[in-house]
Order: sequence, then structure tokens, then C-alpha cells
Amino acid sequence: MIFGYARVSTDNQTLDSQIEALKAAGADRIFQEKVSGAKADRHELKRALAVLGDGDVLMVTRLDRLARSTRDLLEILDRTSKAGAGFRSLTESWADTTTPQGRLVTTIMAGFAEFERSLILARTSEGISRAKERGVKLGRPFGMTHHQRQEALARKAGGEPVRKIARSYNVSPSTISRL
Repeated sequence: MIFGYARVSTDNQTLDSQIEALKAAGADRIFQEKVSGAKADRHELKRALAVLGDGDVLMVTRLDRLARSTRDLLEILDRTSKAGAGFRSLTESWADTTTPQGRLVTTIMAGFAEFERSLILARTSEGISRAKERGVKLGRPFGMTHHQRQEALARKAGGEPVRKIARSYNVSPSTISRL
């Protein structure tokens, strides 16, 4: 079975041209939604991926209708592949995992994405190390001053309830407990 997925970002846009193209390409069922591609929680896409089975095809008019990033695209393609289904984009003819050439190009793209991710991780790690060497404090700043923390610890040691201490400093009880 061929499942189509159509998405537009805003209510002002229309799905009509995508639906028409998907039907013309042979889609048996079309999942459609009006939601920003930046949102990770796209219910109709989840439903489409959930119904995919062996031999099915997930089809879109353009890749940008499906994925927010290369990484997102590769994750969706991985889920599609694990379901035993294929994937096809009508506009990007290279993005067709139902053909050997399409699988090759998709594999190459996955390699590039993985390489890019490892470069980002290496640069981030290097940046964090340099910042630590310069004495930069990383993470969220304390909600209390050093003096307030010492005072709170003394009050806690004196038997005062954690909730009462937290209220007096306008922090959560877990902040006091972590001290």
C-alpha cells in the first residue's frame, strides 16, 4: 500500500496541491496535517509511520514536508526501513528507497549526516574544555548566593523543615535538599 504524507506549516496554507500530487502518484491513503515542521510532535506523521508494514511505501511531495533536518529525515527513513517499507519523494527523485540507486544515495547521505554529527560533537567538546580551562563556570547559575546556601544548611541542620527554608529563599524544596 502507498501512504502519502502532506503537511503545511500554517492554517493559511492549503494542502490541496500536495494531496492532488500524492493521489496522482498512486497514494492509497493520505495523512495530512497543518503543523510547523519545527515541532517534533507531529501526530499524523506518527500515525503514518505506525501503519507502515512490509512492502508499503511512504510518499511525500517534497522532503521539507517530511523532515526538519537531515538527522530527522534519516531517523524517519530508519523507522520506515525497520517497518519493511520504502520511501519516495516526488520532487527529489534520488530520495526513493524502493530502488537500488535510491538506497545507495540515502546510505551516502546517512554517512554524511553521521560524519557531520561527529564533527559537531568534537567541536562542542573542545569548546567546553577550553572554557573550563579559562575558568568559565558551566551550567545553570545558582538560585541562591553562597551566603544564603550556608545559612540554609545551618537552618536545615537545626531541624527546620526543608519546605519552610525553600519558601523563605523563593526556591524549590529540591534545591535545598541538593545542598
